[in-house]
Amino acid sequence: MKAKTLFGMTILSAAMTAVVIPMQANAEKPSAVDKIDVNQYAGKWYEIAHLPMYFQRHCLSDTTAVYTLNPDKTIGVLNSCRTKTGQMDSSQGVAYPANSGNSKLKVSFLPKGLRWLPFTKGDYWVLRVDPEYKVALVGGPSTKYLWLLSKTPTIDDATYNSYLETAKQQGYDLSKLIKTPHRTP
Repeated sequence: MKAKTLFGMTILSAAMTAVVIPMQANAEKPSAVDKIDVNQYAGKWYEIAHLPMYFQRHCLSDTTAVYTLNPDKTIGVLNSCRTKTGQMDSSQGVAYPANSGNSKLKVSFLPKGLRWLPFTKGDYWVLRVDPEYKVALVGGPSTKYLWLLSKTPTIDDATYNSYLETAKQQGYDLSKLIKTPHRTP
């Protein structure tokens, strides 16, 4: 009887695997919007939520990104957050357009003299942005990193849920999503 049960469980396991594998293979991959207006995108953005990443491991709250346009068509990036000690921590970098629509960027936070090194730039793809450039969803070609950004420190639940639905449709697992608190000024 045990042999039949084990055999039955093996068949059941194989059948479940056969169902799961195609579902995973059909999962959408992230795709950037065709283009963004960098003039409208520039400015201060508040992080509303993100998937955990190594470089943000010390950030507790008040995470922001300020994007400025440079004369050489790059974008200056200033990321800031409040750490566990209550201090503000900042990192300055530069973003380089990676497509003609500026919706795919390569970002480096290395010192200027080292930015030429290969494999030192991270992907920054605008996956969705509203027409008024008030809310944006940012990721990359993999589903490892994700940020929900807003030009204000908070967004309403309907907008939040709509952008998370977009992330799910693009293959993101949101089970580890972290909401970012902001102190009111």
